[in-house]
Parts: sequence; C-alpha cells; structure tokens
Amino acid sequence: MMLRRLLLLWLLAAAAQAGVVAVPAGGAGLAEALAEARDGDVLRLAPGVHRGGVVVGRAVTLEGLPGAVVDGGGAGDVIRVRAAGVTIRNLEIRNSGKSLTKQHAGIFAERSAAGLRVLGNRFENNLFGIWVHAAAGPVIRGNRIHGAARLRSQDRGNGIHLFNVTDGVVEDNEIWGTRDGVYLDNTRGTRIARNRMHDLRFGVHYMYSQHNRLEGNRTTRTRCGYALMQSDHLTVVGNVSEDDENYGILMNYINYSEIRGNVVRRVRRGRDPGAGAAVAGAEGKALFIYNSVYNRIVDNVFADSEIGVHITAGSEDNVFAGNVFSGNRRQVKYVATRPQEWSEGGRGNYWSDYLGWDLDGDGIGEVPHEPNDGVDLILWRYPLARVFMHSPAVEVLRWAQRVFPVLRPPGVRDSHPLVQPPAPAQPS
Repeated sequence: MMLRRLLLLWLLAAAAQAGVVAVPAGGAGLAEALAEARDGDVLRLAPGVHRGGVVVGRAVTLEGLPGAVVDGGGAGDVIRVRAAGVTIRNLEIRNSGKSLTKQHAGIFAERSAAGLRVLGNRFENNLFGIWVHAAAGPVIRGNRIHGAARLRSQDRGNGIHLFNVTDGVVEDNEIWGTRDGVYLDNTRGTRIARNRMHDLRFGVHYMYSQHNRLEGNRTTRTRCGYALMQSDHLTVVGNVSEDDENYGILMNYINYSEIRGNVVRRVRRGRDPGAGAAVAGAEGKALFIYNSVYNRIVDNVFADSEIGVHITAGSEDNVFAGNVFSGNRRQVKYVATRPQEWSEGGRGNYWSDYLGWDLDGDGIGEVPHEPNDGVDLILWRYPLARVFMHSPAVEVLRWAQRVFPVLRPPGVRDSHPLVQPPAPAQPS
C-alpha cells in the first residue's frame, strides 16, 4: 500500500511536466518516441501497425487509438517494460517470438516495472500474453488474450504469468487458446477476480503461493478449472467450473485454505487428444484433494460429474459442511484408514441420494449418511467387479455392513445431512 502511494505521488509530480505525443504508424516511430519520452508522457499510437520489439524505460502511457497494433514480427518480446509506473492500454499486441526458454511475451515486465497497468488490450498470437517477473503491484484488467493456438498446448505459454509478484490485481480478462489462463508462481497477496477462461489446460494454476484470493472467475472446456498446488492460505470463493475435463477444482498439497461458495458442474472424463478416446482412470472429478489438510470446504456445489469428490493421500482434518453433492455418478471416492466426519456444529451437507428422513422438521436428517462403503472399496480397487454391482451377493454384503458395523471399512460419515440444498452462498 505504501509503495502504491509513493508511486502515485511520483506520477502526479511527473504529470505536471508531461505531454501528449502523437505516434504515427509504420517504421520505427514507436521506438523513436520511447527513446525521446519523458516520465509522465502519453504516447498516443495512431491506427495502423507499429513495429514491436520495443523497450519502455520511462514512466509513460502507451495508449492506442482504435485500430492501433503493435506487432512483434515473431521475434522476442513485443513490448518489454523496465520502468515503474507504466500504463499500456487500448492496443492490439501481437506476434511475439515463440521461445519458451527465452519466455517471449506480448508484454514482459522486469523486476523494476513496479505498478504496471495493462488495461483493455487485445493480445493475439503471442507465446505468453503477459509475463510479470517479480514486479510489485501490477494491475491487469479488461484484456482479451488469445494465445498461439496453432502450437500444441504444451508448447504454448500462459495467458498471464506472475512470478514472485506481490499485491497484484488480475480482473475482468478473457483468456483462451494459451496453455494456462493465469499462472502464479511464488506469488503473494494477489487477487484474481471475474476472469473468463476457456479452451485451456488449466484455468488458474497456483504453485508455491500464499495469501492469495481467487474470486468470481469462470472456466469452461479446460482440462482442469482451478489447479491449486503446493500453496497455503488461499481464499477460493464464488468461482464457477462448468464442462471442464478431469478436475473442476484440484487441491494438491494445499493447507490452511478456504474453498467456499464455488459451483462445479459437469466435469467429464478426460480424453486423449490424439486418439480421441477416453483416458483410463481419468474420471471427471468435481473436486480432487491430494495430501491437503486443515482446509475449510463449505457451501459449494459439486454436481452432475462422474465423481463429486475424490479424497486421498492423507487428506484429513478438513472441514466439509453446507456443500451440495447432487447428481454425481459417485458422490465420494475415499480410500484411507481413518474415518472422516463431514459436518460442523450440527450442520452437514446435502446429498441428492440421501434416503433418510427428517421427523422433527429442522432440516437435518435423523439418519447419518455414509456415501461410501466396503462395496465401493472393492469396486475402486477391482473395477471388473462392477459386473456384480446389482447381484444378490452385493446386496447381502451391503446389508451385512449395516447390521454389523464392524464389517464396514473407515470412510466418510455425515452425521447431520441436510434434507434440502441450502441457498447459494454469497462471496464476502
């Protein structure tokens, strides 16, 4: 916050000496204007194509009139930012180089580019759309980022890539055709809000990041909506994943985080992009939790997917309450050695397949719900046993588990199931 105030005061002082510079299209006009610019200048780019591969070394604003394009010609970064307090807005930025090793981008911001503002631009055919490298306080808002769609997914860069960034804001962008939509590595105190991401590998991808907020985003047709990995103290609220593959929300080594008020629907089985066939063992999981503990997972909707939640690898001591598990082919897949209680303060979750009753009318079922049992365990470990799913032997086994609980393996138990789905939670 103090950094932003100091930066604002500096920019206001520079603005008193600033001017508006008209930059004609064609040739090296943009590079020449940047070389002569003073802090606070507004470089107004005329309609037409401006040669990219430029470096911004002053606290200027690059502002495009309708039809202004900065073209990198397929080499290097289109715009490289080295100065603090730069604003880039209303431009089409296209055709960066395609070297993953050199991290070519439409806009590459160096460590010294604190307070960068990227507003209302269109990115087309860049390897990375925007790469911010350890610069504090970037604001990336209202951009449309379409990646190098002719490249294979693994050969593309990310739409927005934040490395070692603090106090960033990424909001109201549309991202498609890149590898991941927004990728955060060693990033802290950053808010990702109201972005629309589709036709990607991962919509949002966290690695080694802490104390970040992910709010009100939407993913569709990705191979994983929200990949939360190796991070802690994340607040993930009010996001939507619809028609994604493999995972809606994936939690891998996530601790002390809040997953609240999200809606995940119709996660489907992943398919081999080469053969077009379904991938064995890649059931569509609305929520997948691997080796993650001390998280609050409350008031979410996990619906109409192959598996509602798959929890494994010591993922215990998490709170589940107020969630809706509706219409999933398998509500819970849990294989572990300790039982898990999924309710809090006398409030459990809603299960569309719950067959209990509510005699006193308080909205809580009198009979606990146990969404997985020994038969489930057998079917997960030995999929071929599904041919016996509706046989009398299976029914006898389920009856024996109910009558003799000692025969039942550890699993999930909701002692206070909700008999009606709760109203959707509102992000705070």
